[in-house]
Amino acid sequence: MCGWGGLVQEKGAKMKRAVSVSLGSSARDKRVEVELLGEQMVIERIGTDGDIRRATQLFRELDGQADALGVGGIDLWVGTTRRRYPLVAARKLVRGIKATPVVDGGGLKNTLERRSMRYVEEEIGSEIHPKRAMNTVALDRYGMSQGLVEAGYETVFGDLMFAIGVPIAIRTLRQVEVLAFFLAPIIGRLPISILYPTGDKQHEKIPKFARWYNWATLIAGDCLYIKRHMPPTLSGKTILTNTTTEEDVEIFRRAGVRYLVTTTPRLEGRSFGTNMMEAALVAVAGKGRPLTQPELADMIERLGLRPHIERIGE
Repeated sequence: MCGWGGLVQEKGAKMKRAVSVSLGSSARDKRVEVELLGEQMVIERIGTDGDIRRATQLFRELDGQADALGVGGIDLWVGTTRRRYPLVAARKLVRGIKATPVVDGGGLKNTLERRSMRYVEEEIGSEIHPKRAMNTVALDRYGMSQGLVEAGYETVFGDLMFAIGVPIAIRTLRQVEVLAFFLAPIIGRLPISILYPTGDKQHEKIPKFARWYNWATLIAGDCLYIKRHMPPTLSGKTILTNTTTEEDVEIFRRAGVRYLVTTTPRLEGRSFGTNMMEAALVAVAGKGRPLTQPELADMIERLGLRPHIERIGE
């Protein structure tokens, strides 16, 4: 995976800094120094344990201090390629930020994550059969959803199950688009506590929807959603996700997962969220604004970014 160096050793040079402020657990915090396209850079994730006031304060303090900011633990927008809808409560976190560009990872979700299944099929596709996938929330990762369908997987989308607890699986992307049209404007006005597990809730394990976990051979989506409702055993399955720690890897290993695929690079034992990695790309680009999808696609090509595919079980 070219472009991502090891720890930066040179002293004295000013490093660029990309920071993700997350509503998630501070136990998942990480700071690493890397070289990216010849630039020295610090990338750092700061969790606030669901404390909305603290997260808002940190964003304000970092405005003008960091080169780019990522919003972690919640999206600023949800939707499809046709239309996106704002999450009002999330956007309040960064209201008033003026000097530093802010991203939520949506750009990488629609570029890097959409391509992930091409590499999965090339590397381990012959070991995944039948071709059945469950994506926890398509409106959170629409690019990943498109990638699954384009790779020929029969796919169910768990938006109603994982987002609002209604045990109904969605079968097509067209149905996802209809759902977005009718429900996203309403969902967009819900409080953060309902939209996404934050703080201690991220550690709760409430097994649900076992029928679909068992049906799928590949389980995709946000790592917290997958872990929150997974059954004790996922023998022989493949997980396609993003933000993982060493503890997450061990949880999946104990459950019998065969392959763990993360859509972003693993740095010092963990993969960072798309918001963190997109912030890093924005910082190194130095344009003082979020990158367009063509610009992100170009940087992905220059860096040679590919999913990290690891066999963790039998």
